[in-house]
Amino acid sequence: MKLEGLHKKINKIDRELLVLLQERMGLALLSRKLQKSDADAAREEDALARMERLNLDLVKSSFSRQLLKAIIDESRRLQEEERPLVAFQGEHGAYGEVASRGLVPEGAYIPCLEFVDVFRGVEEGEFDLGVVPVENSLEGAVTQVNDLLTTTGLKVIGEIKVPVNHCLLATDETDYREIRVVYSHPQALAQCRNFLLRNKLEARPYYDTAGAAKMLARENPKASAAIASALCAELYDLDIIKQGIEDEASNSTRFLLLSRQPYDGRGDKTSIIFAVAHEAGELYGVLKLFAEAGINLTRIASMPLRSDPSNYSFFLDFEGSLEDENVASVLARMQEMTISLKNLGSYPAGKLAK
Repeated sequence: MKLEGLHKKINKIDRELLVLLQERMGLALLSRKLQKSDADAAREEDALARMERLNLDLVKSSFSRQLLKAIIDESRRLQEEERPLVAFQGEHGAYGEVASRGLVPEGAYIPCLEFVDVFRGVEEGEFDLGVVPVENSLEGAVTQVNDLLTTTGLKVIGEIKVPVNHCLLATDETDYREIRVVYSHPQALAQCRNFLLRNKLEARPYYDTAGAAKMLARENPKASAAIASALCAELYDLDIIKQGIEDEASNSTRFLLLSRQPYDGRGDKTSIIFAVAHEAGELYGVLKLFAEAGINLTRIASMPLRSDPSNYSFFLDFEGSLEDENVASVLARMQEMTISLKNLGSYPAGKLAK
């Protein structure tokens, strides 16, 4: 093997070590609420002793202990910072993490496998905050998230729009002319449908864009690529074959910030979920209240009720705060006209993330 090849392999391993260290630090922060100091100290000493017992011919036991001790000390320092734990769905590098960084710059960002894990983790106090996508400018509502919003007790305390700039990523060993299969989240694949069809590439759904990039870097399946962010290329040492492969340049995803407590302040945007009797004119009557009060609607979406698939829940976002007299008056009248009415909260209207 040539020296250049050896250096590439070393750089790849170094990068993987840092990505794993990032994950390890996140788990350490997550454990801070569950551990007691005495038990934590005993566990750390046991971990150090086990590290020393590893039979590694090129890594001395003294160095192993020293390295792990430095990691533990850094983990403890991070725990003392008491950063808010912000959960998002996917792996590091996902658009959910980009949104989390924009919404909570001082946070510690913890990846979750599924959207339900984000909701449940915040509800049970495992995380301080959660960030979830609610709608995409091309593909519309994120159905699973909207479904979870109908049953959660969490409040919306913020929002942000993240520009979606999809990249076709591959390992440096891959010849782009041989790529036949592309892995990514179903939403991302749908947003790049024309590109995939034009280049005769087979779409393979994966649970997450960043997860697909991470898998590609580790397993390097033959003739394969992934659709993910440029951040993923940096994190997982992948080549960007082509940028901006989404069907529309204006593609963006709106994310919500979830908390157990409502927004501490006067918001200028409000989200609600309601259902009306499945009769002619009922929905019109509710929407007419907002028109008569001069309240501007910014989003309306619908999905079937779990308890009655023939009827629908309606998701409504509008300008104004629950503290506004005209908003409070409209919601009071809605209570009399609806089967159910759920207030998700008032919060600052979001901007487009950089």
